[in-house]
Amino acid sequence: MSLDTRSLESLRIDRGNDPDRYRDTSRRWLRWLVPLLLALAAGVAGFALRDGGTEVVTVVVAPASAGGASGAVLNASGYVVARRVATVSSKVTGRIAEVLIEEGAQVRKGQVLARLDAATARAEGELARRQLEAAAGNLAEVEARLAEARRTLRRTETLRERGLVAEGALDAARAETQALQARQAAAEGQRRVAESGIRLRERDLDDHEIRAPFDGVVISKDAQPGEMVSPVSAGGGFTRTGIATIVDMDSREIEVDVNEAFLNRVVDGQPVEATLDAYPEWRIPASVIRIVPTADRTKATVRVRIGFESLDPRILPDMGIKVRFLDPPRDGAPGDAPAPRLRVPAAAVEREGNAASVWVVEAGRARRRAVRAGPERDGRVEIESGLKAGEVIVSPRVEGLKDGGRVRSATA
Repeated sequence: MSLDTRSLESLRIDRGNDPDRYRDTSRRWLRWLVPLLLALAAGVAGFALRDGGTEVVTVVVAPASAGGASGAVLNASGYVVARRVATVSSKVTGRIAEVLIEEGAQVRKGQVLARLDAATARAEGELARRQLEAAAGNLAEVEARLAEARRTLRRTETLRERGLVAEGALDAARAETQALQARQAAAEGQRRVAESGIRLRERDLDDHEIRAPFDGVVISKDAQPGEMVSPVSAGGGFTRTGIATIVDMDSREIEVDVNEAFLNRVVDGQPVEATLDAYPEWRIPASVIRIVPTADRTKATVRVRIGFESLDPRILPDMGIKVRFLDPPRDGAPGDAPAPRLRVPAAAVEREGNAASVWVVEAGRARRRAVRAGPERDGRVEIESGLKAGEVIVSPRVEGLKDGGRVRSATA
């Protein structure tokens, strides 16, 4: 049977002439291929995550000195104070003639700050000088009469030896001489009193000049010319008791109140880091001067004095300040370098009775390691042994970790 070639050609489908049909076929393949690829990618990602281990947050162990706040054993707040502050007043009551200083002025010890009206004092001084002159003149007169009486006594004694005068004349000459000697002593005493009066009036005149008691800075000017000033409260509200207030800026230090419950963390000479409220980024080195040996029963606090390592003009009296008491240096053999103190977050330490442990990350695996933990302070625990600086630990702890299990660090 012969094959009809023409009939077979008529049955062939010509796809090249039907582009819409070809496009529909491609779309059907894409509908199946895209979900298949997404499912495959999800499977690969899930396998990768499952193989990467448990996700944990880690921290690097660092010495306490390198961790800033980790070296602090106690925080407190207080004020900058000056140990030498004086409200300068006069020694006498008087009217102010002139004031020679202003707020902020630097003054030296003995510098004149103000002067009082000294007209009365000068008049009294002039009176004392006149009294001295009168006493000196009276003394000179008595001394001249005494010299004459002594010459008369010698002549009378000579005449009595010759029998030319009576015994009574000799006794009278002697009495006159003794009387003048007594008057000389009295006149000398009056002269000395007058000299003392002169010195007193000079001192009184000097007291009308008000001087600085020490080197410092004037922080308050409290009186003006024309006002009355007195060393005591007299004359009501119209009389000043001070001219100015001076602060010795070299005596600046810090005073803080420490709660009794934490006083055992503070010792004399302990290093301190201070921060002024006005300059929060400025870390000021300081140290404990002394713990004042008394407590405030109403506040249950003890006052602690802290000295600056170096003074700065930006540190002003009565400024608010925060302090951090740092770890005191440990005792050791001479020449031995102190071992660094390590502290880790308390959330990283697992405790079971007296035993403690942390999870150390090594080569992507968690290793449980026993440590010797010290006291906890401010949310951190001191590690006395079992860890080294630079090691990576898990913090906070993660439930379900296995020793040797794979972990992934969420933070470097």
